[in-house]
Amino acid sequence: MIKVAVVGVNHIGKIHCQAYMRRQDTVLAAVCDLMPERAEAAGKLHGVPYYTDLRVLLAKEDVDVVIVATAGAEKGSHHFAPVMIAVEAGKDVFVEKPISNNIEEARTMVAASRERGVRLACNLNHRFTPAAYKAKELVSSGKLGTLLFLNMRLTIRNPQEDTEWLHMRALHPHSIDVMRYFAGDIRRVQSFMTKAPGRESWSTVSVNVEFASGAVGHLTGSYDMSMRHPIEYCEVAGNEGRLVVDNVYESMTYYPHNSDELTVVRNPLFGGMNGFDDTFEQRIDCFIEELKAGVLPERITASGADALAAQEVIEAAIRSHQLGGAPVTVQS
Repeated sequence: MIKVAVVGVNHIGKIHCQAYMRRQDTVLAAVCDLMPERAEAAGKLHGVPYYTDLRVLLAKEDVDVVIVATAGAEKGSHHFAPVMIAVEAGKDVFVEKPISNNIEEARTMVAASRERGVRLACNLNHRFTPAAYKAKELVSSGKLGTLLFLNMRLTIRNPQEDTEWLHMRALHPHSIDVMRYFAGDIRRVQSFMTKAPGRESWSTVSVNVEFASGAVGHLTGSYDMSMRHPIEYCEVAGNEGRLVVDNVYESMTYYPHNSDELTVVRNPLFGGMNGFDDTFEQRIDCFIEELKAGVLPERITASGADALAAQEVIEAAIRSHQLGGAPVTVQS
């Protein structure tokens, strides 16, 4: 039985608590939140001890893994302190995305987890779908041949204007992670950004990328689109074939170059995901199964290192925009 503590029990933290309460192989051992009334409400709801100080929680409770579901500026500024406390205590950690909105803090978190030899995973849930697994299988087995290009689109409606970089830092860890999942490390970026009418932040972006493999790609992202339409599209192409993953989980289509026969697999045949929220469950399933299997920290799926790599791309894209669209090399 894996004993879990959840830090930050607002919105996403509540979902985490419910997920670990439902599972047969995990137990919610304690909750923690800086707001006493929020910590108390979650603790009483689930019948577990509640705290406002993670250090005290870890000193008093038997915990295997710490879930950091805090938020903050750009959805990530409150992650650093609890992650570092848990890592220093030798606990495995699962952190919400972005790993941090501060790149130096993100680098420190990943370095500390490596030094302590603990697992650090991130909730990069968009690739945790049967559609993405099937697409990855086709890429890995060489069905596309040598990869040539990848086109990614991730668009939702979010009227928030916390900072001018909220859209890039809060949303696009997902899109960059999906791009890296299929095509590997990104070497250089070139970006252009615009603001929708009435907005103060850079709410729509266009990012060109060069992968380390030599393949090229593109990301279109926006906080200005309707939620009534598909939010995500990913096209991966090589010299032997092309595939499309449509709307995260709904379908995967494979187009071999030398045949008129397509392979189309739609969601019900994948196992019947009920909607986007199921990506959250699939991601948690993977994390818990890897903990149970004793997967080494450096082999954790959607690891802290993966999350850091995505943030490095984002920071390079921001820098490119600041330089008027000049290409910027991504720090590795």
